[in-house]
Amino acid sequence: MSATQKIAIHSLSDLKNTTDDALPNYLHSLKFKQIHTQTDIRLALGYVAVVIAGALFYFDWKFGWEASKPYTAPAVVAYFLLNGAFSYWLWFVEKGVVYEGEGKTGKVRISSHTKKHIPIYECDVLFTPAGSSLPQKIHIRAPMTRWFTADGYFIAKPFQQWLASEVPVIGEADPNNVIEEIGRGSGPVAADQNTFSVNSSNAAEILEHLKASGANITGASGGSGRRRKA
Repeated sequence: MSATQKIAIHSLSDLKNTTDDALPNYLHSLKFKQIHTQTDIRLALGYVAVVIAGALFYFDWKFGWEASKPYTAPAVVAYFLLNGAFSYWLWFVEKGVVYEGEGKTGKVRISSHTKKHIPIYECDVLFTPAGSSLPQKIHIRAPMTRWFTADGYFIAKPFQQWLASEVPVIGEADPNNVIEEIGRGSGPVAADQNTFSVNSSNAAEILEHLKASGANITGASGGSGRRRKA
């Protein structure tokens, strides 16, 4: 499935915002239910600060400066305290949270960010598998060119495959999109594969085996003898 809205492929903010918007849409399709607690607290702090400022303005406009003067200083202090709490909550509590929700496979909280001029989507993922009370944290990253076309269209499938392959609770909810080579499936080389390491003690033996197998052995200088004349 591809998005129909074209974005400026060289705009990092457009790339990130489009990806951020796609993340909750994908998780909702997997029957995850979004948790709005942190967002509600942030909105409450912002709205209360705006209400205080608006009420003070209306009171001053309606009754004049002399009548509103006793309330001005406390209102200003309250306004700045609420804005300070709002900023603290936004930068140190939410920390760029894009999605927080819960599904049959567990809870997940995803914060996203990018570095300046680098089109790599980075996420701090905090998840708690179903039946467990111990949260786990992982950091995942991928170039956004993986799910954007060269002309600026978002392609959902590779983005969904990346998330399902990297985040266990998402992969369990959407096993069809798990690709082992992307995330958790990649592991060490099997012990029975034909691998070897060369060192000073076994170099001669390995060369003999290669010669016996008919391999063309070249010297360290890059030549095996005289060059053929044209």
